[in-house]
Amino acid sequence: MPTGLMASEVIRHMFARRHNPAMPRILLIDDDEHLAAPLTTYFARFGCTLESAVRPSEGLAKLRAGQYDAAILDVMLPEMDGFALCREIRKESDIPIVMLTARGEVMDRVVGLELGADDYVPKPFEPRELVARVQTILRRQRSTPAVAAANGHGNSTQLRVFDGLSIDLDRRQVLRQGERIELTGTEFELLALLAAEPGKVFSRDDILNRLRGHEAELYTRAVDIVVSRLRKKLEPLDCIKTLRNAGYALAVARSEPA
Repeated sequence: MPTGLMASEVIRHMFARRHNPAMPRILLIDDDEHLAAPLTTYFARFGCTLESAVRPSEGLAKLRAGQYDAAILDVMLPEMDGFALCREIRKESDIPIVMLTARGEVMDRVVGLELGADDYVPKPFEPRELVARVQTILRRQRSTPAVAAANGHGNSTQLRVFDGLSIDLDRRQVLRQGERIELTGTEFELLALLAAEPGKVFSRDDILNRLRGHEAELYTRAVDIVVSRLRKKLEPLDCIKTLRNAGYALAVARSEPA
C-alpha cells in the first residue's frame, strides 16, 4: 500500500474538487479500504479527483450515475473478480480502464487486455506510477486530433473517410458501413494512428511507443491483443493487415467525405 502520504490532506483536496470541475475524475474499485485515502491525496496532488468503491456493485452504480474519466479496477474483488467487472463495464462504456493485479502473472494481464482494459499495474506499486499511467491514458485521449494534425493529415473536421469506414477524431466516433461502433480508448488511438498514415507499416514497438508515451513493462503480446479486439469490432471490414515480422498497417482506400 502507498505510504508517506498525509491523510489530513484528503478533505482539503476533495473540497477543492468542488470548485474545479475541470479536474479529471477517476473511480477506484478496490476492496482494500486503506488504499483509497492515500491514493485520493496523491492523485489530487497531480490535478485529479479520485473517488472509490469497495464492491463491484457499488462501483457499477457510481459509474452509471456519474461522469468519470477513467476507472481503476482491482483483480481480486468480492461479488465478482476484476475481469468480470471489466466485462460488465465494457457492455455499457468505453471509459479507460486500468487493472491492478497482485499476482503479477502475464496471463492476468493478457486476460485483462483481451476483455478491454487499457493498461495494467502490478501490486505493490508506487503511487506515482499509477498516476502516470492514468495521466498518459487521459492525455492520449485528448491529443488524438493534435497528433493527426502534426502528422500533416489534419483538417477542420478531423474526419478520416475510407471505403466503409469513417473516423471522426474530434468526436472520437467511428462508423463502420454507416453504423457507429464503440471502441475503448486504446482501440480508438490505435485506429487513429494507423489511419493517420494508411498503408504505412507500424511495428509493435512503434505502436507501443506512440500509444503509451512512457517507459513501462511492455510486451508485444499486448499490441496483438488490442489489434485482435479492434479487428473483431471492424468486421466484416478486413482493413488491418499483418505483415509478418514487420507489424500492422491500415489497408483500405480513402474516400471523399459526404
